[in-house]
Amino acid sequence: MSQEKVIIFDTTLRDGEQSAGIGLTTKEKLEIAQQLERLGVDVIEAGFAASSPGDLEAVQSIAETVRTPIIASLARCYLPDVDAAWEGVKNAARPRIHVFISSSDNHIMNLLRKNPEEVMDAAVASVERAKSYCEDVEFSPMDATRTDPDYLFKMLEAVIDAGANTVNIADTVGYTIPSEFSERIEDIKKNVPNIDKAVMSVHCHNDLGLSVANSLAAVRSGVRQVEGCINGLGERAGNASLEEIIMAIETRNDLFDVSTNIDTTQIYRTSRLVSDITGFPVQPNKAIVGANAFRHASGIHQDGVIKDRSTYEIIDPKSVGWPSNSIVLGKLSGRAGLRARLEELGYNLDQEELNEVFEAFKNLADRKREVTDQDLESLMSTRRRTIDVPTIYKLSHVQVSTGDHEVPTATVKIISPEGDEIIDAATGTGPVDAVYRAINRVIGVENRLTEFRVDAVTEGIDALGDVTIRIERNSDVFVGRGSDTDIIVASAKAYMNALNRALSVDSSQNK
Repeated sequence: MSQEKVIIFDTTLRDGEQSAGIGLTTKEKLEIAQQLERLGVDVIEAGFAASSPGDLEAVQSIAETVRTPIIASLARCYLPDVDAAWEGVKNAARPRIHVFISSSDNHIMNLLRKNPEEVMDAAVASVERAKSYCEDVEFSPMDATRTDPDYLFKMLEAVIDAGANTVNIADTVGYTIPSEFSERIEDIKKNVPNIDKAVMSVHCHNDLGLSVANSLAAVRSGVRQVEGCINGLGERAGNASLEEIIMAIETRNDLFDVSTNIDTTQIYRTSRLVSDITGFPVQPNKAIVGANAFRHASGIHQDGVIKDRSTYEIIDPKSVGWPSNSIVLGKLSGRAGLRARLEELGYNLDQEELNEVFEAFKNLADRKREVTDQDLESLMSTRRRTIDVPTIYKLSHVQVSTGDHEVPTATVKIISPEGDEIIDAATGTGPVDAVYRAINRVIGVENRLTEFRVDAVTEGIDALGDVTIRIERNSDVFVGRGSDTDIIVASAKAYMNALNRALSVDSSQNK
């Protein structure tokens, strides 16, 4: 007897992008969507088409390119929003329109400032409008876990009658706890007479740290669609972490007795890509994908794992795509060894791409005794950032003089869009500040630095440093990242990356 499937609905590109400080380009969203397709998610919520022309463009691009999953666009229960959502997904192989409206007394009175009858009418009208465009329509009562049960039952019955195929119970503010949530799901099944005509879904936020637990409790109660984000991204404390839900179902199949369409070996690669593109690091002790998820420091634990992995590991790291370290790369390694290692890490390059990466690899290997998997991922990340962001200005040279009795001074050489070499210098409160001031003298893009973070990619004195910055310009946020064994150089690369992003947006807006 085959197991029932749980539909995995990914909203990284919609709710995940709403995390404060994230701003993705259409190309970046498409790259994430293509990796989500490789991961095997069933539904990709590509964005909120009505929110901006850029979001509409991104939804359309994903709908036209990513063909296997269902492609959804979110819409308020407002008819122009529904029309925009259809414009976004109409060229998808499998389009879905996802409409939502607040249902709790709190939201109806304080947010919508309508009466419950008006809200009900708007919900039904929007579902009917969506249904006139496509067969697949999802409806979400926002703040469902704080909604009066009787009103919720009536709303769900009405939207299913209007054509909703999926009804999504949203714990919008992360308010509920697992036992309470299970009870609400059971009550819906008992009190909504046509509930068998729709797939029940859940969308849980993590304000109390219970989003995954609540989602899993709902699955045990019969819910067959779960919504969430890679790495648990999202508003405030984030959404349910999809990789944790997937691996809980996979690992405790004896308890859940359901399956998914997910290729779990793509989980690590997907997590790293989302982290790299968004600039949001994965905490080391994060379940499934954190750097320490499969590391053992205690002597007792190490002894147990050496004797048998299952003593302290309930998941085989390879099952979620964690790379092994069977091949050690260094300056004597050739293209074949590099290609094999990159393929293990999920990067498939043609010969021209391999040649480009090989040159960067050799430059890195000259400065490091061994090149680790993390170094290679940083290398590929740097390459992607170079390809994705137009190089309007190019950093050619950085030189810094600093010390506890010197005024930090930086000299930079930058190649202009016309190909001219421009050299300038500046002093600052520290070496990075001096470099940024010198770059500003050349490029002259007004901005405010809002975040500066340095992470060591690997261990050891020769570790690559990865710098992530955020700058704000005209109320837009731009992420910049750079890697180098020299932290000052990495900082300069990150700043140039962010400035080029800002300039490319200026250029596109002025066309």
